[in-house]
Amino acid sequence: MVKEDKSLTQRSSSAEIAEFLDKAKEMTRSTADSGRKGRLIFALDATASRQPTWDSACQLQGEMFEAARQVGNLQVQLCFYRGFKDSRYSKWLSNPSQLHRAMSNVFCAGGLTQIARVLRHTLQEHQENAVSALVFVGDCVEEPPDLLCDLAGQLGLSGVPVFLFQEGYDPDAEPVFRELARLSGGAWCRFDHQSAEQLRELLAAVAIYAAGGQTALQDFSQKRPALAPLVKQLTAK
Repeated sequence: MVKEDKSLTQRSSSAEIAEFLDKAKEMTRSTADSGRKGRLIFALDATASRQPTWDSACQLQGEMFEAARQVGNLQVQLCFYRGFKDSRYSKWLSNPSQLHRAMSNVFCAGGLTQIARVLRHTLQEHQENAVSALVFVGDCVEEPPDLLCDLAGQLGLSGVPVFLFQEGYDPDAEPVFRELARLSGGAWCRFDHQSAEQLRELLAAVAIYAAGGQTALQDFSQKRPALAPLVKQLTAK
């Protein structure tokens, strides 16, 4: 049973951001060194509670893929759930315009979270062809934490870390998201409408590093000076 964290934070601290980037570095090193394509599952909560920020979130996630395009070594599968047991998965995409089109056709609908389905789907995909990581963006949890933790643990044993971006400040979701990240070997990070730039940089950093390793990330940072502090943490030995 996941215990509630009584010291919930209003923003991700610098130490938490550093931990997130360290985890990203560990996750992507083997992929980058092997020369094979990175495969990233991008899962989204598309229930009604996220409608107010859906458009901006789509823009940020699209920019993540756009940033990785110059490396050309990243495949992304878009996943989302909404409504009553409605969960969908795209084919594996390697073209940013395909991702833009796929996301622009999604609309939010009321319903409960389906995070377990996302985790099970990731396990299945990984069994068929190795998945580098799962990125999940959501704002709440409405499923049994023990079930989710068991699935996250299975992903951790399989070497598939889960990177959770929590939108907003739901006090019940934070301890569960943190535990899913810990069990899978991934990381948790909070964002809101005031930290969109931070989210953009984190997504870009993870995508670039997953696609092309340290060299690609360093080249990218030369064109994006604002990313330099994050890049330094990712590439530190």
